[in-house]
Amino acid sequence: MENFEFVSPTHFVFGRGAESKVGTELAHRGAQKVLLHYGGQSAIKSGLIDRIKASLDAAGVGYVELGGVRPNPEIGLAREGVALCKEHNLDWVLAVGGGSVIDSAKAVAVGAHYDGDIWDFFETKQQTEDVLPIAVVLTIPAAGSEASKNAVLNNDELQRKSGYGNNAQRPKLAFMNPELTFTLPPYQTAAGLTDMFAHLLERFFDDVGAVPVTDNLNLSLMRTIRVEAPCVLAEPENYDARANIMWAGMLCHQGLAGVGRHEDWATHGLEHELSAFKPEITHGAGLAVMFPAWMEYVYPENPARFAQYGREVFGLVTTGDPDADALNAIDETRAFFASLGMPTTLEELGIHEEDIEKLLPTLKANKGEPFGSFKKLTMEDAAEIYRLAL
Repeated sequence: MENFEFVSPTHFVFGRGAESKVGTELAHRGAQKVLLHYGGQSAIKSGLIDRIKASLDAAGVGYVELGGVRPNPEIGLAREGVALCKEHNLDWVLAVGGGSVIDSAKAVAVGAHYDGDIWDFFETKQQTEDVLPIAVVLTIPAAGSEASKNAVLNNDELQRKSGYGNNAQRPKLAFMNPELTFTLPPYQTAAGLTDMFAHLLERFFDDVGAVPVTDNLNLSLMRTIRVEAPCVLAEPENYDARANIMWAGMLCHQGLAGVGRHEDWATHGLEHELSAFKPEITHGAGLAVMFPAWMEYVYPENPARFAQYGREVFGLVTTGDPDADALNAIDETRAFFASLGMPTTLEELGIHEEDIEKLLPTLKANKGEPFGSFKKLTMEDAAEIYRLAL
């Protein structure tokens, strides 16, 4: 087990009606006026935003609204949020939505007391403790951003997608009501499930040997997602299945499932270039394509690790041939994503052979060279993985 530091300051309010406690909990923590940050029309049409406003009003907490966060959030709207925080002297950021909204809220919170451009943090990775506290009402379990230290934003002007990690931007409050996920479209649910599973794969496959306490937590979460995924798609209002998935999604990316390991994150880097190049590509869909391709390319580094994964997660019977067992595990992974309705090739996402070279310069700028942990990758390796995914 490698040395590690782990911080988890989030107070969770989980279960039916959790969002009704937003005003009370914020007032209890001294909030005076918050930025109410959300995405498109679904949160408004469902009545959720009105319920949250009523909760804030009842507790005497003021608010300024900023909607319009898109999937693959763009830095421009976060800049607007920063300006609103400064203009109205806001003291909390309240995100209502999924990972895109929460990541945008984190960027706003980091920039609220900063004199420069918040993209600086995504470029330089500089750390700051001067961050507005963040609360979250989660509506899309997927990214795990409701408890993680990470945020990922697009910069359309630069055609860049970049991440920023800082423990100071971990949300202080997370309200998690599984009922809010009942009406999610099947594709969005499936993409979220894929994203969760991918967060675990990034942590399980690295250059560290066995770390049983972390590995077993990781494998257990993978099994939970594999078992519950068909249920939430077939029975979208199954509360227990939705609850298990919502809690698993948080645990997948909070950080606990990777302590003592180096983690890899090459595949997320490869996917980020896809959704920076074409922002309409859903992150989970891109991961469903890229992970099996990455696996095929790197598995010879440690076939036994893939065999263990296949045995523990998919119940595969060991053949005695580590390479064959590894390839079987990779086939099961691709089939699992496909069973959720996810794409299996880059062509399905509108990415073609001639696009690959366009992805590499920004990949190198974002990840450096070499990148990854399980196998150190060059840009030539990245190009080959993209070709495998075609």
